[in-house]
Amino acid sequence: MALILDNISKIVSLSEEEKKLFLSKTETQHYKAKTILHNAGEICKESYFVNSGLLRSFNINDNIVEHVLHFACEGWWIGDMYSLLSQKPGNLFIEVLEDSEVVVLSKENQEQLYFDIPKLERFFRILTENSLVAHQERLMDNLSLSAEDRFDKFCKRYPTLIQRVPQKQIASYIGVTPEFFSKMKSRILRK
Repeated sequence: MALILDNISKIVSLSEEEKKLFLSKTETQHYKAKTILHNAGEICKESYFVNSGLLRSFNINDNIVEHVLHFACEGWWIGDMYSLLSQKPGNLFIEVLEDSEVVVLSKENQEQLYFDIPKLERFFRILTENSLVAHQERLMDNLSLSAEDRFDKFCKRYPTLIQRVPQKQIASYIGVTPEFFSKMKSRILRK
C-alpha cells in the first residue's frame, strides 16, 4: 500500500491515523489479464489505482471499432470519470491488460473520506484537474499534430508503455488504424 500513499503524499500530507483510515476505505484486488472491471452502459461506482500491472479504458463505436482513451500502469489512477462524477451510465470499458494488483476505491467511500479527511478532497480535485488538462492537451494534439508527431509524443510521454501495450492499442490511442500505424512505423524505422 506504500505506492498509493506515496501517490497521495505528492499532493497532500496525511497523518498516520489518516493513512490508516484511508486504507480502511479501500480494497486491494488481483485481476487476471483480459478482465473487464467496468462495462460501457453501467454506472461507474469506483475508481482504480494500479499497484502493479496495466489497465486501459476504451470505447467501442457503432462500427465496432475500439478507441483507447487512457492507459494506467503502476502508480496511476483510472476510472470512467464522466460516469463516476455524474453517476450516469458511462461509455467506457475498463480492461486489465496484464495481471494486476489494483486498489479499489468506491464512490461512496471516496465521498465519506472527503468528510473524514477534508484534504483528500483537495487531492482528488487536483487529480481531476490534471486529468482534464491531459485530456485537453491530447484533444488539441489530435486536432493539430500529424499521426507521426502524435506517436512521437506518446513515445516520449509514456516510454515504458511502448513494449507493454499491443501495437493495435497504441494505434487506437493515437487515432489511426493498425494498418496505417504499421506503415508509419516502417517509414520511421527507415529514416
